[in-house]
Amino acid sequence: MNRIKIIASCLLVSITVFQGNAQQKLKLQYDKPSTNWNEALPIGNGRLGAMVFGNPQKEELQLNEETIWAGEPGNNVPKNVYSNIEEIRKMLFTGKNKEAQDLALKTFPRQAPANLNYGMPYQTAGSLWIEFPGHENYTDYKRDLDIEKAVSSVSYKANGITFKREVFASFADDVVIVKLSANKQKSISFSLSANSPQLLSTSKTQENKLIFEGTSGSADNKRGKIKYVGQAGCTLKGGSLTTTADKLVVKNADEVVIRISIATNFKNYKELSINPTEKASSILAKASKKAYAESFQNHLTAYQKYFNRVSLYLGDSPQSEKTTDVRIKEFASSYDPQLVALYFQFGRYLLISSSQPGNQPANLQGIWNHKLSPPWDSKYTVNINTEMNYWPAEITNLSEMHQPLFSMLKDLAVTGKESASEMYHARGWNMHHNTDLWRMTGVVDGGFYGLWPMGGAWLTQHLWQHYLFTGDKEFLKEYYPVLKGAAQFYLDVLQEEPEHKWLVVSPSMSPENTYQIGVGVSAGTTMDNQLVADVFNNIINASKVLENDNKSFADSVAVALKRLPPMQIGQYSQLQEWLHDWDKPNDKHRHISHLYGLFPSGQISPFRTPQLVEAAKNTLVSRGDVSTGWSMGWKVNWWARLLDGNRAYKLIKDQLSPAPLAEKGESGGTYPNLFDAHPPFQIDGNFGCTAGITEMLLQSYDGVVSLLPALPEEWKNGIVKGLRAQGGFEIESMEWKKGKITSITIKSNLGGNLRLRSYSKLKGKELNLAKGENSNPFFEKPSVKDPIISTKAHFSGLKIPDVFEYDIATLKGGSYTFSAEE
Repeated sequence: MNRIKIIASCLLVSITVFQGNAQQKLKLQYDKPSTNWNEALPIGNGRLGAMVFGNPQKEELQLNEETIWAGEPGNNVPKNVYSNIEEIRKMLFTGKNKEAQDLALKTFPRQAPANLNYGMPYQTAGSLWIEFPGHENYTDYKRDLDIEKAVSSVSYKANGITFKREVFASFADDVVIVKLSANKQKSISFSLSANSPQLLSTSKTQENKLIFEGTSGSADNKRGKIKYVGQAGCTLKGGSLTTTADKLVVKNADEVVIRISIATNFKNYKELSINPTEKASSILAKASKKAYAESFQNHLTAYQKYFNRVSLYLGDSPQSEKTTDVRIKEFASSYDPQLVALYFQFGRYLLISSSQPGNQPANLQGIWNHKLSPPWDSKYTVNINTEMNYWPAEITNLSEMHQPLFSMLKDLAVTGKESASEMYHARGWNMHHNTDLWRMTGVVDGGFYGLWPMGGAWLTQHLWQHYLFTGDKEFLKEYYPVLKGAAQFYLDVLQEEPEHKWLVVSPSMSPENTYQIGVGVSAGTTMDNQLVADVFNNIINASKVLENDNKSFADSVAVALKRLPPMQIGQYSQLQEWLHDWDKPNDKHRHISHLYGLFPSGQISPFRTPQLVEAAKNTLVSRGDVSTGWSMGWKVNWWARLLDGNRAYKLIKDQLSPAPLAEKGESGGTYPNLFDAHPPFQIDGNFGCTAGITEMLLQSYDGVVSLLPALPEEWKNGIVKGLRAQGGFEIESMEWKKGKITSITIKSNLGGNLRLRSYSKLKGKELNLAKGENSNPFFEKPSVKDPIISTKAHFSGLKIPDVFEYDIATLKGGSYTFSAEE
């Protein structure tokens, strides 16, 4: 009898949890219009983006199209610099570091020289304005962004009538759609106009359409050659439509649907041959033939195909009924697990909305930017930010969203041959720490921040990770030349340093950091060594998988791999950032690039390399928690890899604190619209934190799939569905109570051995205690050299938690369910 009661009680708890999961609203909601851009709400379909402000009297839709960038086709590779690069190498190897930095700045000045550019800015198309006469006074105002449906809504009462707006960027029809409705017929009257900050821009009406067009701006020595055309048309139920020279005027309609199409002349990074007028007209005409209900349903189906793959429940709280801006303000002092779940899903929403297959990758602001000269040009910064944008792609079941990044890598493997050959006299391809629409690969920001030839090394990790998650051999075969070209470059540029005869990259730097005042250029930084090790291991493993005719090349890579420096632990018991023990104990720099080996790479592991883990932790503690938004996002992932869920959650609380009003600085946080702040806005922090939350719940590296590796005390009960792991494994459902797994179902999409790691003892008929190395080739662990440890270093010892490890022989397409032993 008692056993029956216990089972009934457990079932009741389970039902309660699942009901809570079903009832949670995935909405950003507000009770007042936005007063600035960081309060407006983002919509996007990968190509088109809009920020919806929600003002009753005068609605603004600030518009973006992903290919509106300043400038024109062309690379930015300088000529005749190889001899200076050789001289810089000699200076670094003879201790003349300051002289090396001076020569680097002379060779690559901080301001772009007359014959070069340091990259083009991503730019806005302008804004569409919907002005409603007589709506100055309003009540019952509500504004929201429903990320389950990818639609933003506004409702209010004016003159006794309830008005509603619904706005979405259609994934099916490739237009922005606005539906205006009211609870009283003949109530909708407004004017529609457009403007742009672009110097070369016009707006007019033609054939009952609003036409706005322009040409992108010039920068450095590059003329703006992107031509764009926007067209907006209205479909009315009742009422009338008239035009002025530059406005559409609607009067006394029952309902209106506005469709907005934008196109440019961009075909690819080297060709501008598309007719933007014809393209915009064709898209708009096709979309306008469909009824609103059909358009919305098609949009919903296309969007939810991706979004609905993953759900997350972490608990319920009355805070969820409050407006989002209030919840952010109160998060540090209130229990609000739903805000974490919302923020997690918001990151997935942003990735789906800014990175669709066949389009451009998400840039520094995704696709949302209202300026001609945005912060950091809103380019692709590849010494962390672009990579961070795509950390959630595989693990949160959005593998297709990775495709634009892969496509850009193919382009860079072409343009990067110029920088590899001209600057370094090397084979293969490379790039530095920035690129743009035109796929530039030369130095950006001069010889201080820009002399970092490692962008390709990091970006190509995404190719290998995609293969590890999907097992797609055809993909690996297609992108093998990109991987090989990156490896060729490093084979050719590695230099023998004089003290240990290690092979190192020189000149380079540890991204944006210095080891003495004004000096950052260096040789053999820890991050470089980790990146090259991953590049070499990837090409060796890819050659094995493909069984191609490149064995001799893989053998030469393997020889060089053995000569890379080991990681080192310095005098402060820290993971050394540079080849020499130059770290400063009071350094609070936002970049902690040498922890790349901990995450996103898997070279450092609590179970394999405990001394390196302790040194990495010491570094992380020394740097502190509060920093720029993206830096705090990265720290969530690091603390998750250190198996410290409470500290990772503390970083989430730091991230989900109100962003400062300052436009500049390094004290991040979150804006009222959930955008991440550097400040100002950078989207990478959103993506980084979404990845970090996932890493707290599921990790797949180190030869295992690890369940709830870094669960904080605040998430006592929860359910997650749809996360992905290496080897093609998918968490169909994982439930936990009181911090311990109660049940898990895993689908095997590729078959092969599944090795599970859990803090809880599991039961199930397929389970076997793990023995030896994991036989699944997708879980091969990297070989890491023993670190060199300073005689001054002191280890207190880290307590590594006890775990259970199991092997399950899975079949392709099979699902396997396990539960925790009581």
